[in-house]
Amino acid sequence: MGARIIELAAYRAQRLEEHDASAVRSAGESTRFHFWTGASGKRYVHTVYELLDCPVLPPVNYVLVRREAGRRRKVLSIGRVSHSAPSLNLAEIRRRGAELDADEVHVHLLAETEKLGKLVEFDLRTGQFEADISRFTAGLAN
Repeated sequence: MGARIIELAAYRAQRLEEHDASAVRSAGESTRFHFWTGASGKRYVHTVYELLDCPVLPPVNYVLVRREAGRRRKVLSIGRVSHSAPSLNLAEIRRRGAELDADEVHVHLLAETEKLGKLVEFDLRTGQFEADISRFTAGLAN
């Protein structure tokens, strides 16, 4: 597995261009990267794959997602696979994705140790839970 350095300024500029061009994009296209924010406020970059196009993977964190109307992403599951065999990791992600009717898998490859991977998973799960609670309580206020 190789590493690639991403310049955030160039990435942000590209995202702004993509956002401006989103009106002409077809519904089937997706962006290659997505950032998810944890409860700590830390942002984690994820590589986005269609569920069936996901390659074999080392131990990684993942977010299973379903695309909804308006290109909104709904989080279905946040987890971590930790098998030493990459094909087992892929099989586990695809099985779980199929059970939940996921369209995409977002993969975070930058947790260098199992302990860091577990911390990322906890941070993302907690952050998603807080976002769900905020949306729920905002709905009650209306």
